[in-house]
Amino acid sequence: MTEKTGRTRERNKEKSKEELLQAVGTILKEKGYSALKVNDIAATAGLDKKLIYNYFGGTKQLLDEYINSQYFWNNIEPNKVLEVASNDGGKEMGKQLLAEQYDFVQKNKEFQKLMLWQLSEDRDSLRNIVEKQEEVGEVLFKNVSDIHFGDKATDYRALMAILVSGAYYLNLYAEHNGRHFCGIDLHSEEGRQQIKDAMNAAIDKIYEK
Repeated sequence: MTEKTGRTRERNKEKSKEELLQAVGTILKEKGYSALKVNDIAATAGLDKKLIYNYFGGTKQLLDEYINSQYFWNNIEPNKVLEVASNDGGKEMGKQLLAEQYDFVQKNKEFQKLMLWQLSEDRDSLRNIVEKQEEVGEVLFKNVSDIHFGDKATDYRALMAILVSGAYYLNLYAEHNGRHFCGIDLHSEEGRQQIKDAMNAAIDKIYEK
């Protein structure tokens, strides 16, 4: 009986933790990061705010855990990517990662809010998002594209910086300001594909050199 009760409590704990993390996402998406207060999070989750302290140690730790769970690059395993990328100097893998990241940001409204939060506040867990991206990117650059491009490696890095940041911005613009940018409908599949095609063309061009 004691063992069964223990398992039940553990399941209830995990369920409550998940509900609190989901509540953070809900508030972030609907009201923005400034509304992430302990009472509001608990009320949205329908739970006692004491559980935030019991399960996470406090609101800061809860928010940090949520932030770390939402990042695109957490799903990338550099070693597996390297196996494929090494075949052509990383050209096709670069295209794939850009397209996947572009779509990820467009679909994940909560992550868009995280990006805005990241630009507005100095927070360790938000900074870790950038550091994680740099860490994964550095593995791919050093082991694939730097080798392929040699003394022109920084040219490729600079191009990828423009493409990645551009993909981020276009998603934020389309969500918060309007659907058209340079006459391209960013809300349509055709328009989004035009953006992807342009990114691919830029990558093709630098590899041709």
